[in-house]
Amino acid sequence: MRQGTIPPVVAARWALWTFVIANLVIVEALFLTAGTGKNGVLTVAKFFGLHAAVLMLFQLLLVARLPWLDRRIGMDRLTVWHRWVGFTLLWTLLTHAVLVVLGYARLDDASMTKTFFALAGVPASLLGMLAAAIVVVVAAVSARQVRRRLRYETWHGLHLLLYLALGLAFVHQLQETTTFSSSTPAMIYWWALWLFAFGALVTGRIVMPVWRNAYHRFRVAAVVQESDDVVSVHVTGRHLDRLPARAGQFCIWRFPGHNHWWLANPFSLSAAPDGRTLRLTAKAVGSTSAGLRHVPVGSRAFVEGPYGAFTSLHRTRPGALLIAGGVGITPVRALLEEEPAGDVVVLYRVRSENDAVLVDEVRALIADRGGQLHLLTGRTGEGRPPFEPDSLRALVPDITERDVYVCGPPAMTSAVLDALRGLKVPHRQVHAERFGLA
Repeated sequence: MRQGTIPPVVAARWALWTFVIANLVIVEALFLTAGTGKNGVLTVAKFFGLHAAVLMLFQLLLVARLPWLDRRIGMDRLTVWHRWVGFTLLWTLLTHAVLVVLGYARLDDASMTKTFFALAGVPASLLGMLAAAIVVVVAAVSARQVRRRLRYETWHGLHLLLYLALGLAFVHQLQETTTFSSSTPAMIYWWALWLFAFGALVTGRIVMPVWRNAYHRFRVAAVVQESDDVVSVHVTGRHLDRLPARAGQFCIWRFPGHNHWWLANPFSLSAAPDGRTLRLTAKAVGSTSAGLRHVPVGSRAFVEGPYGAFTSLHRTRPGALLIAGGVGITPVRALLEEEPAGDVVVLYRVRSENDAVLVDEVRALIADRGGQLHLLTGRTGEGRPPFEPDSLRALVPDITERDVYVCGPPAMTSAVLDALRGLKVPHRQVHAERFGLA
């Protein structure tokens, strides 16, 4: 619980934006000292090209899954930022490309079509064109209307092409002496920035997961059928007391032999880590989660993470309100184990009590801590909406004095967050996590 100090998420955002602004200032200085292009249009094109490079590198940092950022900001927010920076990158790249073609067309007094094909014959320009084309394709399939029609595996596979685009862009910039090696300080800066960004990505996405799995040697210890459509998987391993996992976080789980290696699911820890086992609990809503009941005990597990900022690290008040919908109860149930005896209220939204995953465990934890549980049953549209501002205030009169944790389906989470804004619950006291990786 942190009162009167800078919240971790605020500190992380300040650090991130300070890093971005500092690099933009450096890029502006390099642009101003590198001299002008062959004409005014090409000078402006160089300006957009430099900023496109910075945006690309910023994109790498947002998806590098750096633990310090992830635990304070959360993968869900970082992913949203990654999406919007991606579309900004798209328009910056397109502007850069159009201005390059226009600038050389004016320089050579030729048509833009003729100039485009002439530039395509120059290796440095061709590499930039290919990188831009890949970014356009990935942006097109990432548009919401298209993304909803694609399987996640298809979209993710196409999205991986961005790493090829980054490699092409790096070589393109390396061969463009006006942007990379115009001076010794410029060369040192760009090399350092590219190495830092790629190093962060490789460390966070490859080195750390591989090392952790080799060190901890995760294995399935038990598979427990909680109900007809809910299963818990207990995973053990070596030295789990050294795994930096906290209640409320999630991992990305793979069970070799259960699915193809590229099929993975993010499941929250449904029990606070105790240094001996990790537990996930899933409801059968798809082939992957439904098949978890058939995972053999003793088989290997590949665990990536833990991730997420949905933890007690962000507590600011003595009292807590935990709001869960459906299987969103799993991180809330884990948080309850960390909750000291005292002032905690849980609102659990389900269609019926039969759909209340782990409700007996939640009741027992609430009873031990002297808290309150409100099981809110019913279908959407039936009766008074439970998450309107007046409804929340009636259930929890002192809601503005509590930390509020929210985890559930997107529609429910949005409704709760809207209500909390209407109730004027301070933003720093609201902690929400949305499902999904993309």
